[in-house]
Amino acid sequence: MVGNDIVDINLAQQQSNWQRPRFLEKLFSQRERDRIYNSKTPFLMVWRLWSMKEAAYKLYTQLYPSRFYNPKGFECFIKGDSGEVLFKDFKCYVETKTSSNYIISEARLQPKIFNSEIVEFGSEAIQTNSIELRQSLLNAVSNKYDISEELTLKKNEYGTPSVYFNSKHIRISMTHHGKYGAFAIA
Repeated sequence: MVGNDIVDINLAQQQSNWQRPRFLEKLFSQRERDRIYNSKTPFLMVWRLWSMKEAAYKLYTQLYPSRFYNPKGFECFIKGDSGEVLFKDFKCYVETKTSSNYIISEARLQPKIFNSEIVEFGSEAIQTNSIELRQSLLNAVSNKYDISEELTLKKNEYGTPSVYFNSKHIRISMTHHGKYGAFAIA
C-alpha cells in the first residue's frame, strides 16, 4: 500500500494564507508549529508537513476504509528527507522530495525506496490534467506488470483508487495540485 501527495509551490504561494490567525493551530500540533516557526523556510515547512499528513491519510484510509478530517491528529516526525507519521496506533514511513516547483511526499508501512512518478501538466484545465495523470498511471502499470489487457482505474466508495485487470487489483495512489501530478504503485 502507498499514499502520496504533491503541492505545487507556486500555486500554494498564490492561494494560501498560512499565516492567518489560527490556521496553523487547526492543522498542526504544538511540536509541528515549533518546527515551522524555527525553520529557515517556514512556508516550505508548512507544505512539507501538510503533504506528509495527506500521504499518511491516504495510506491509512487504504488500511481502514473511511473518510474523515483530522489533520492535526496525524503527527509528523522529520529526519532529513525521511520521516514518520503517527495517528492513534497507526505509524507509517514517509519520504519527501522538494524541488523549486513542488513538494511531494510518499507514505508506506515499511521504509521503501521512493517511487512516485511526477507528471508536469501542459495545461491548466483540471479535467485535461486528470485524464493525463490517469493515462500516465495506466501506461506505467501496463509496463511494470507487462500487461496488455484493458486496465481500469476505479475508486471505492471512500474515493480510494485502484487499478484493475481481469480479477486482480493493484493498489496505487494519485495526487495533483496546480501544474503537477504524481502517482505511486504499491
